[in-house]
Amino acid sequence: MKHSISALVLSATLLAPIAAQAVGFGIGVRPTYRTEIRSVGDGVYEVKAIGSSAPVNYWCGIGDFAIRQLRVPGSQRIYIWRAYEPGVRTVQFSLKPPPGVDTTPGYSITVKRVGENMSASSAQNYCYDNFMDFGF
Repeated sequence: MKHSISALVLSATLLAPIAAQAVGFGIGVRPTYRTEIRSVGDGVYEVKAIGSSAPVNYWCGIGDFAIRQLRVPGSQRIYIWRAYEPGVRTVQFSLKPPPGVDTTPGYSITVKRVGENMSASSAQNYCYDNFMDFGF
């Protein structure tokens, strides 16, 4: 019995550095945000979430698309043109503000308010998040 406990302690001591360096060790969520983006005309782009419909998925998709495909500067504002639709799981975005709505940015990440906006680089940075907001 004494040798078994010594062997267990020795094994744990030798394996601890390996376990500490392991990717995904313990409990964690490392999401892969995937979206489909299509132009609906007049500078408006529709983002459809694949997998998660968390707000960060939509912002990541449009931010990355705007910087990589449209070649906009990171400081360019991106606006919600049409808010999230649960049945179709899409959000429409534009680089110009929608007419007649409040475009004062809020303090939470949402896709449910027309006029909500953030910079392209802020939106793209959600692609590199380590934690997915499940809306809790």
